[in-house]
Amino acid sequence: MEILGKLFGSISRVKLMRLFLFNQDTGFDFSEISGRTKVSRATAKKELFFLLNIKFIKKVKINKEVKNKKGKKIIIKKIKVGGWSLNKNFDYIKSLRDLLIESKFLQRSEILKRFRNTGNIKLFIISGIFIKDDETNIDLLIVGDNLKRGIIEHTLQQIESEIGKELRYGVLETQEFTYRLNMHDKFIRDILDYSHERLIEKIKIE
Repeated sequence: MEILGKLFGSISRVKLMRLFLFNQDTGFDFSEISGRTKVSRATAKKELFFLLNIKFIKKVKINKEVKNKKGKKIIIKKIKVGGWSLNKNFDYIKSLRDLLIESKFLQRSEILKRFRNTGNIKLFIISGIFIKDDETNIDLLIVGDNLKRGIIEHTLQQIESEIGKELRYGVLETQEFTYRLNMHDKFIRDILDYSHERLIEKIKIE
């Protein structure tokens, strides 16, 4: 991440670029961009101006839900607000996508390194975004004993801020996983029956 930050001018810029590259059909308002990437509002404003200036992104109108309270009743309205989305006509989208999505944080050794202090992991499966498969319904599954869920969630949030995309994941103790596996639980079978990679496999799975 540090090398990419130096290459592209800042880590914040890389985070914003990934946000748009991973969500090519989605528009975001300013609050969403700053919140998802965990980039300060001042820095996000500067980087958005830069990306707009080089035509990497474009201005769009997006629907936003606004909640208003009337007495005891909450009324939800949809309004149009200004936002930004990826400019799909940008000349270097494919090259940038390959570079930013194939970078170190998605490499198998780097993924495992980030979760090394999160408990006694018995099974670590990656799928979805990590193997470039949009058809699966999960990105990551961690199974083990004495799992430190707080650290796991913090690590996942860090990764989400770097890619600008919410991860779909499961965290299970070994006993629960084994029970659900033996019961042919749909969630577990959907993971195992579709494309995935097992980075740690200390549990026998037939």
